[in-house]
Formats: sequence, structure tokens, C-alpha cells
Amino acid sequence: MAKTRPGLSSSNPKPGKKDINSYTIRGTNKVVKAGECVLMRPSDVGKPPYVARVEKIESDHRNNVKVRVRWYYRPEESLGGRRQFHGAKELFLSDHYDVQSAHTIEGKCTVHSFKNYTKLENVGAEDYYCRFEYKASNGAFTPDRVAVYCKCEMPYNPDDLMVQCEGCKDWYHPACVGMSIEAAKNLDCFTCEDCKKEMKKSQNGYHELPAAENKVEAKRRKR
Repeated sequence: MAKTRPGLSSSNPKPGKKDINSYTIRGTNKVVKAGECVLMRPSDVGKPPYVARVEKIESDHRNNVKVRVRWYYRPEESLGGRRQFHGAKELFLSDHYDVQSAHTIEGKCTVHSFKNYTKLENVGAEDYYCRFEYKASNGAFTPDRVAVYCKCEMPYNPDDLMVQCEGCKDWYHPACVGMSIEAAKNLDCFTCEDCKKEMKKSQNGYHELPAAENKVEAKRRKR
């Protein structure tokens, strides 16, 4: 199976076709309905399956079933490519629609919101997440800005361990604060260098209220 180029698929049903409520994946008892996410057979052997959201299921007079899907793109499939903050299970919901044979569906999956994904206790093979919509024609993202963290000012990657400062409540990569992963895992508490300096000033009788009030907001600026 191969994805068509964006803009080439048609959403108008052909004569003799009818919409159906569900489709049972070949060789399984798993039922797919419109609105659910599926794994679809890639065009190249050895590549990971395509991920799509089923928009509509239709059947013709010969019981051939096709699905209209909206593709999710992996970061490496986007114009900008994969970046450091992209997680291994991250997907972009694109504006690329397509019509494919239902026989190319290999299984079901779940694409979580970014917030819900970060709350999962165990991430399964069929768990993914999406925090951006992607315009395939020009590579634009929505939203075009997200919160950044740490001294490196990078968006959050849920695959990377981070430690939270007890003072400002911001999050840091261990490597960015000169700490090993092992040391970070054994921490009882952590205070960033800026907060340590503020604490020393307070102990010495200095009080800089405006800087303290603006600390959290400044570290969570968007870009």
C-alpha cells in the first residue's frame, strides 16, 4: 500500500457504494469504526506501519470495503524532519486524506493527546501521541509555538528523564545541569542554580521580589 499525494483522493462516494458502520480486520476479531485509529500496511517491507484515523468506511456491490482515512505523519516524514524533542511515539495529524482498501489495515492503535500520554503508567506498542497538526503542502504546524523548558529551552520530550526544581518548579535535563541519569534517579530533591542563588541572597539579607515573581513565567516562554 502507498499513500497518495495530498489532495488527490476524493471523498465523494461512487455509484453503487454505501457507507457501513464497521469493518472487522481480516484474520482477527478486531472491529474498526469511523473515528478510530488504525495501523496500515506500509509500501516498503521493513518500515513501520502507517498510522491513520478512519473517517469513513464504505462498501460496494461486490462487498469490497474501502476506508477514507486522515494520515498521521511521523516526524521523519515531515518537511522539517525529526528533531531532538520529538518522542519515539510522536505523530502529527496531517491534512492529508486518502482512500485505501480496508484489507491494508493490520491492527488498531490509540493516538493519545500529549497530556494523556504523559500520564500513562505503561506505554504499549499501540500507544502513540499527537500534539501538533501538520499541513503537508507547506510543512506548517499548529500550534506553531509550544512551552520550552530547561536551560536548553527545548520543548518537552516524554522519552527523556527530567528533574523538577523544588523552588521555581521548572524542569531540567540532568545533562544540562551537570548530572548523570543515575544520579538524577536517586535524587530526593533538586534545586536549580538560579534558585540556590536566590536562597543565598535571602539568607544574606537581600530580597529581590520582582525577579522571583517572574522566574517561572520566563522559563516557560514559548517559541
